[in-house]
Amino acid sequence: MSRQFLFDGQPVPFEDGQTILQAAHAAGHYIPHLCWHPDFPPHGSCKLCIVKVGGRHVSSCALPAKEGMEVESNTPEINGERRALLQMLFVEGNHFCPSCEKSGNCQLQALAYDLEMLTPRFNHFFPDRPVDASHRDMLLDFNRCIFCELCVRASRDVDGKNVFALTGRGIHKHLAVNAESGRLADTDFAADDLAANICPVGVILHKRVGFAVTIGKRKYDAKPIHTVALEEGE
Repeated sequence: MSRQFLFDGQPVPFEDGQTILQAAHAAGHYIPHLCWHPDFPPHGSCKLCIVKVGGRHVSSCALPAKEGMEVESNTPEINGERRALLQMLFVEGNHFCPSCEKSGNCQLQALAYDLEMLTPRFNHFFPDRPVDASHRDMLLDFNRCIFCELCVRASRDVDGKNVFALTGRGIHKHLAVNAESGRLADTDFAADDLAANICPVGVILHKRVGFAVTIGKRKYDAKPIHTVALEEGE
């Protein structure tokens, strides 16, 4: 008999080593997330996957599942906190969805719709982050970075190139290119690298394919993110 925990009152089986998020997804329950990826160890930076366990708010991507655990996820309290985190992500960067090439394919935007985020609520920071168009095939728009470090981990752990890093602290924190010039063109970055195709927002873009799929027919236009994530194992 498999071990179980309760997820919003429903029994969820789990295996040794599985986190709450992994077990919940395997059982067909969606937990919002941005920095988690099934191919990488838990990171716990975005905090969108918070759940309530034993009165404490924890990151479900990092906490191992345990027998008899009672997990609260889809509640007004937890979704309210997730919404506030999304609002902070929107004001910390420069996210202008109507003109963004990633609109309809963006996880940040899709989560905002899913969690019914109507306004940014906080004052915008409007950071000064120039675009890097130096690379032949790729464009970097640092304005949209949410510091999930997926590109950093993919470039380091899979591509073996260490093209990206996060640098600075607080409001000065930003994504950087590991080249003396700071330009993507001066690295061995390639369009078929995993790091070139893993960004959940609109930072790393392929040139000459912009708007090839019209808005309205994109990934999250047809189905909400919680449906797509469970169907595709995201």
